[in-house]
Amino acid sequence: QVQLVESGGGLVQAGGSLLLSCAASGRTFSSYTMGWFRQAPGKEREFVASITWSGGFTIYADSVKGRFTISRDNAKYMVYLQMNSLKPEDTAIYYCAAQQRGYTDFGSWGQGTQVTVSS
Repeated sequence: QVQLVESGGGLVQAGGSLLLSCAASGRTFSSYTMGWFRQAPGKEREFVASITWSGGFTIYADSVKGRFTISRDNAKYMVYLQMNSLKPEDTAIYYCAAQQRGYTDFGSWGQGTQVTVSS
C-alpha cells in the first residue's frame, strides 16, 4: 500500500489553470499505476486520468482530454495533474489514487483536494 496526499487545489476563474500534486509514500511507488478521480456535489466519483508505472501510457476522460495532463516523477514519489482551460463543470474534489500492479482496482486513495472554478 501507498499513502497519498494531494495538494494544489483552490479557486480559479474559468479559463484559468491549476496544478494538482500528489505526494506518495511507500517503497514500491514506481510499480503502481496512478490515477486522478473527481467527485462533484451530488454526483458519483468519476475517472479523470491515469498513468502507468513507467509514465509511458496515459488515459484521459473525454471531458478533460486536451486540457488536462497527468505526469509522474518516480524519483520524487510525485504525481501531477496540470489542468488548463478550466470550466465551471470541472468543480469537484479531486482524488489521487494508486493501483497496484496485478490488481484491477485503485486500492489506495488520498483525502482529496477541492477545486472550484468560477464562471
